[in-house]
Amino acid sequence: MRSEGAAGIVARLRVRASNRIAPPGQERVPVSHDDLRRAAEIAAAGWTLPPPLVHRRGESLRIAWVCVPPVEGAGGHTTMLRIVAELERAGHECTLYLQDRHGWSLDQHRATLSRWWPSLRASVRDVTQGIDDSHAIFATSWQTAYPVLASRARGVRFYFVQDFEPAFYPAGTEALLAEATFRFGFHGVTAGRWLSDVLRRDYGMPADHFDFGCDLDRYGLDRGAASSRKGVCFYARPSTARRACSLGLAALELLASRHPEVDIHLFGEPVKRVGFPATLHGKTSPDQLNRLYNRCAAGLVLSATNVSLVPNEMLAAGCIPVVNEADHNRIVLDNDEVVYAPATPFELESALSRLVERSLPAREAAAEAAAASVRARSWRDAGAAVERIVRCVVEAGARSTPEPGRSVA
Repeated sequence: MRSEGAAGIVARLRVRASNRIAPPGQERVPVSHDDLRRAAEIAAAGWTLPPPLVHRRGESLRIAWVCVPPVEGAGGHTTMLRIVAELERAGHECTLYLQDRHGWSLDQHRATLSRWWPSLRASVRDVTQGIDDSHAIFATSWQTAYPVLASRARGVRFYFVQDFEPAFYPAGTEALLAEATFRFGFHGVTAGRWLSDVLRRDYGMPADHFDFGCDLDRYGLDRGAASSRKGVCFYARPSTARRACSLGLAALELLASRHPEVDIHLFGEPVKRVGFPATLHGKTSPDQLNRLYNRCAAGLVLSATNVSLVPNEMLAAGCIPVVNEADHNRIVLDNDEVVYAPATPFELESALSRLVERSLPAREAAAEAAAASVRARSWRDAGAAVERIVRCVVEAGARSTPEPGRSVA
């Protein structure tokens, strides 16, 4: 009620009630009828998208970002808005078009952006009021891909892909609707190489990637804390299935039995039931996290799809991340200081135990090597990579589109 007001509560209740009274298997499709109708027209016309906006090489760009409203501390929004900020730093004009299904006012969203991302200069608009012609128009999640497809605005369509969203759902309507967006003809810009490989290989989608950065102004090695680096921390997000919270808790319960002297810390979201002694931090600020990482010899970070930002943050602070063995994690992290273990409670526990059983000098050396391994991973480099991709695609599109009143010949 405090954050959304009465209108937001009514909108949520209306959606929940309509889903509850629908017959099984007939839940409401989370895409508007108008967007589906427009998608049908585009598909019938051979997937012809609006033409690019005229652009001269070297000029600044107008870039539209269609996204769901920002959430305080959300990793996906943080990554996207870091890239937006870097594009603004490079002289480009960005606009956020919010897709809000819960009745918040734009002023509420602007306040959240101002509080959590104060360096951002982008204007904020409602996507239902239409998208202006732009050199680049980004969808940022599968739900936003539909209004981007439906828009008649001129501009090259891009897709900012941070995870494989069809895997967020059981096999069914939402998974299929999410997967369909990879065939809309957009150009993918992905967080890490694994996703761009998947999109090109499995969907024939043009895609390029940027490497994850690390906020080195916030996360770093505190050499004065070396003697207290004894704990283990776990990125626990019970609401996010792909972060495998229950698997991590099972591994930590085994660790607590084997090493009762080790302090165990949980952060990310509140966890209601834990069957072993642990400090429950819940949602924490970056500064608090940096202090926590510097108290821990090891951290547990699980990802069933694309990896999170947390392993690089841990490494910067000298905390060794234990990550479940998977191609999508190895490809994106690409770091020899990360410890991988098969995704079973006992093998994850074994990897954590080996780390906490090291001598103090060995823990100090590992912390130094971990911090050094991410020292060159900056978000400025990530932003520069995205700018190169966008410029290249926009300029290629502009070369194939004649200026108004000018023939191709």
